[in-house]
Amino acid sequence: MNKEKLTKPEKYWILYDVGNSAFMLLVTTILPIYFNYLAKNAGISEVDYLAYWGYAASVSTIIVAVIGPILGTMADTRNFRKPLFTFTMILGVLGCAALSVPTSWIVFLAVFVLAKIGFHASLICYDSMLVDVTTPERMDSISSYGYAWGYIGSCIPFILSLFLVLMNEKIGLSMRSAMVIAFLINAGWWFLLTVPLIRNYRQEHFAATREHPIRDSFRRLKDTLLDIKQEKHIFWYLLAFFFFIDGVYTIIEMATAYGSSLGLDSQGLLLALLVTQIVAFPFALIFARLSKKYETDKLIRICILAYTAIALFAIQLDQQWEFWTLAVFVGMFQGGIQALSRSYFAKIIPPEKSGEYFGLYDICGKGASFVGTTLVGVVAQVTGRTNSGVSALAVLFLIGFFLFCKSARMNRERSR
Repeated sequence: MNKEKLTKPEKYWILYDVGNSAFMLLVTTILPIYFNYLAKNAGISEVDYLAYWGYAASVSTIIVAVIGPILGTMADTRNFRKPLFTFTMILGVLGCAALSVPTSWIVFLAVFVLAKIGFHASLICYDSMLVDVTTPERMDSISSYGYAWGYIGSCIPFILSLFLVLMNEKIGLSMRSAMVIAFLINAGWWFLLTVPLIRNYRQEHFAATREHPIRDSFRRLKDTLLDIKQEKHIFWYLLAFFFFIDGVYTIIEMATAYGSSLGLDSQGLLLALLVTQIVAFPFALIFARLSKKYETDKLIRICILAYTAIALFAIQLDQQWEFWTLAVFVGMFQGGIQALSRSYFAKIIPPEKSGEYFGLYDICGKGASFVGTTLVGVVAQVTGRTNSGVSALAVLFLIGFFLFCKSARMNRERSR
């Protein structure tokens, strides 16, 4: 990043990452433990608990995968991006707060699905805002700053929530009361850190408003899909991204659920995942610096192979120290693979259609983890072993690796 200070639009854009990341950290840490608490009270087995949690995550991402491309294309229409972003953000925030209400595990999962739909849908609009808040030469750095500060900033409400959950009896709260407060803290944090962006954001790049903007969005989406068929390097990249980022998000979403199903100490699991966030902060910035010295596609390949090794290591995991080791290595490569994947994609697409292309990109990324979560759940139930479910993720990474190599080769040939 150059020595220029961050502009207000850049700061407010980064601030939303800090706000929404609190919800994602809650989903990957405390939520599965609370769901386990509700499921055990209902007599649900540990294998079924992991499977149902995976199925719920899959349902939410499938729904976003269906509505996401249209939402992304509509967001390119003049004066549509901010209202769509506001609506989906509020859906997520209210869903997060509403998680404090259900006492039934199945109702809890239903509310969880709604909250995740709002979260993922808001990110489609959020990512497309990048072209409006900064210049092309600063996009890589601003994107990395978003991930980096999102990791470290989300630790604040997480630590407060962790204190309430782990110390609930000592401070005179029931588990349920502690969770209610934790949900409200995270919902409030998410909303308050979004307000500056909503108040100050201006859509600079847009498609002209038509008489029928929604119908026109379908037409423009069709044109974009036809363009991708012609731009094979983009097509193969999106396919590769679907597989390898699917594995990344499955690990993020199901790490605590996996550790809990193995009977590992809940307190140790939560603290280990806090370490993941702290480690991810500097490494996201380190990878941003490395991208200035080395080809981005080479760094992405390293990250994918590292995640393959992480998935293979997790197969035999049954000790607390092994989970801590896993948490550190995930943190080292999590920020890098997310930030570099986004900036690499920005470099290979037509800049005048960035909103529409990023709508599809977000579906492949944030909305595609249903394959991994469903795979883990099905394999775990079929084999009766949670370790077997995690082993399937290594296959996703390997597929993603070979497809990415194909895309990178095409892109290099095209650039000659």
